[in-house]
Amino acid sequence: MRPLEGIRVVDFGHHVAGPLVAVMLADQGADVIHVDRPGAPGSDEPADAFYNRGKRRITLDLADPADLDVARRLAVRADVLVENFRPGVMDRFGLGWEHLREAAPRLVYLSLPGFAPEDPRAGLPAWEGLVDAATGNCHVRVGEAPDGWDDSVPTYSSVPVASDFAAFLGAVGVVGALTERHRSGLGQRVSVPLFDAMFEAIGAAGAYVTERGLSPQLPLAQHGSGTYACADGRYVQFNPIGATPRFLTWFLQEAGRPEWTAAGEENGEENGVVLRKRLTELFATRTASEWEELGRSAGVPLARIRTSEEWLATPHARASGMITRLDDPRLGPTWMAGVPLHAGDDQDENGLDHPLRPRHLPDADRADVLRELREEAAGGAPATVAGRRDLPMSGLRVLDLTQILAGPTSGRLLGELGAEVIKINAPQRRIAAHGVVNRGKQTILLDVENPAGQAVFWKLVEDADVIVQNFPPGTAERYGIGYENVRARKPDIVHVSVSSYGGIGPWTHGRGYETQGQAVTGIMARAGGPGGRPAVLGPYNLLDYGTGVLTVFAAALGIYHHAVTGRGLRLRTSLAQTGTYHQAAHLLDHEDAVHGTEPAGPGALGEGPLMRFYRASDGWFFLGAGEDDLDRVTQVAGLGGPHRGSLEDVEAQLEASFAQRQAGVWVESLRGAGVGAHEVVGLAALMEDALVRGRQLSVTQASEEVGEVTMPGLAIAMTATPPRIGAPVRQPGADAVRVLETAGLGSAVESLERRWAVQTAGLPGGWE
Repeated sequence: MRPLEGIRVVDFGHHVAGPLVAVMLADQGADVIHVDRPGAPGSDEPADAFYNRGKRRITLDLADPADLDVARRLAVRADVLVENFRPGVMDRFGLGWEHLREAAPRLVYLSLPGFAPEDPRAGLPAWEGLVDAATGNCHVRVGEAPDGWDDSVPTYSSVPVASDFAAFLGAVGVVGALTERHRSGLGQRVSVPLFDAMFEAIGAAGAYVTERGLSPQLPLAQHGSGTYACADGRYVQFNPIGATPRFLTWFLQEAGRPEWTAAGEENGEENGVVLRKRLTELFATRTASEWEELGRSAGVPLARIRTSEEWLATPHARASGMITRLDDPRLGPTWMAGVPLHAGDDQDENGLDHPLRPRHLPDADRADVLRELREEAAGGAPATVAGRRDLPMSGLRVLDLTQILAGPTSGRLLGELGAEVIKINAPQRRIAAHGVVNRGKQTILLDVENPAGQAVFWKLVEDADVIVQNFPPGTAERYGIGYENVRARKPDIVHVSVSSYGGIGPWTHGRGYETQGQAVTGIMARAGGPGGRPAVLGPYNLLDYGTGVLTVFAAALGIYHHAVTGRGLRLRTSLAQTGTYHQAAHLLDHEDAVHGTEPAGPGALGEGPLMRFYRASDGWFFLGAGEDDLDRVTQVAGLGGPHRGSLEDVEAQLEASFAQRQAGVWVESLRGAGVGAHEVVGLAALMEDALVRGRQLSVTQASEEVGEVTMPGLAIAMTATPPRIGAPVRQPGADAVRVLETAGLGSAVESLERRWAVQTAGLPGGWE
């Protein structure tokens, strides 16, 4: 049984965010009906094969009273409604939350607008590039640019980061609301604007000690980290980061150069230059595939950089179910993105938990849908609600054994959805990024490899509902605390594992970080552009934080499954699955497929003359317009209209015209004409913006360790049970005594310290 079987979803989504949420729900067993507009815009695009797989479809003209009545009846009988129109559009059709809540009190209503209703930009068409400009997600990462690159120049990515994050967070909100509804009997409205969702992607890049200000981004260079050319002209990404140079040591030993380790032990500039030069020469002696195999043998984060097309055909991608093949009714056999997580223990021969179903064509299910509406009444009456409604994860205890960014992000979000989260780190170690992703958690430094520490762990497991871990593959099992060990003691546990390459397939035991996830799935090749040197995409960690959110989605599915069935569930997520999902619109391979047509590389400015970044006299802005807007754009730009020249001519004229005046002037004029436009906003200004601060997308807290700190806030809004921003993060290990006392082990603190199982003094810093 898939977690969402029995859940009915009506999907009014278009473009990316709405359809992506709905396909994520469909993949987990929900019965999804997608409502197409007349003419089914976009259905001829290959991406429709992914975004509408597993759904039934009906075409409805909401301007037609009869079709509008069908749409309303679909909404009233549904458990979940998904829409990503601008604020007010669904209200005009009588399909807004306020219009439906009385007739459908159990309905979970998900809205994914570009900007929130209270945002002055709510009426803007939220094209991806426009949201990227508004959130600073349009710059080449420091250290990844071509030689001589002008850092002030923005770059356009065809990876829809804002839409994807909104969809990931929206899926979390939906399942959380369904879990809460299981207790209360009532639905609610969930909202994740694309602009808001980007603050989850910003993560640590926007977190800082307030008096110091935002820290400049540093290149990836620790212990020789970087992208290296190999003997065959291909590249590998090597990222031996960590508190110690252990990965570098292992790699150099395997490569026959153990004497070079000393140059990597010190991170001084001179040593870094020497090590980088040596590694550059070393990597040039073997092919990328040979180095990848050596890196896997050595157990280090090293991966050959593939294109997206190569990833589609990679045996691991297919064996793990990250890439799957469906027989599409138009395209024929088509390889596409598979599942973003694995739920359960059993996989079919393609590595999938359950076989996915190809899309239906527009209006293919009209007769069945209308018949069901005639035969079925609206959903049953809600259960009686007694007293206050609690947060979705209220009453649950989570043990968070994860490190770095992805796993801890999931624990933070589970806490902000109401769970009690205990963060477990190893003693006597530096804790990376602790202050950014661990607010709202209790924190203990506990050695789970130590027999005395394991006894504490098993005591904590007794009262736990969820465990999230990202130990290197095989490590938890070696310690004796892996999934099977936990399930034997706690059969109803929800157990979520996070890894680089997933828990299924030949690369299961491979190590990697954000960079390896980008390297193998084609994102780095995409960021480098055709013929360019591969580069890490974007200023923000789209895989780390994307995986963090998808891990919350996995946990939420497990929690909902447990609430409905009383049974536990094993779930697995990975950086590679997230990298695959981020590119789902482009990861399609079929007989007539043409690859590489989307904009790519640092020099990409947009999709075309009316959808791109332009330089004004004082900076850059993004123009987001359709061909129907051409005359309005040219009128504003002083080019006259109606315009009859080619779009290439228009582009050259627009470049010349826009360079004459300030970006703010052009943005105001274009918006006044009904055209989308936004200035490029820097991250420091964004985090201090009054509107952003007022909506708690940027928050300030008092850290007991370093004073006032600033960081991204919360992107998910819920009308009945709004998530809460977690309490200020404490220094790693600061809650050890409290955690042990709650577990009935208060009298054992000194003994545990003497046995090196717990650390309560000399704690590491959390805001280094």
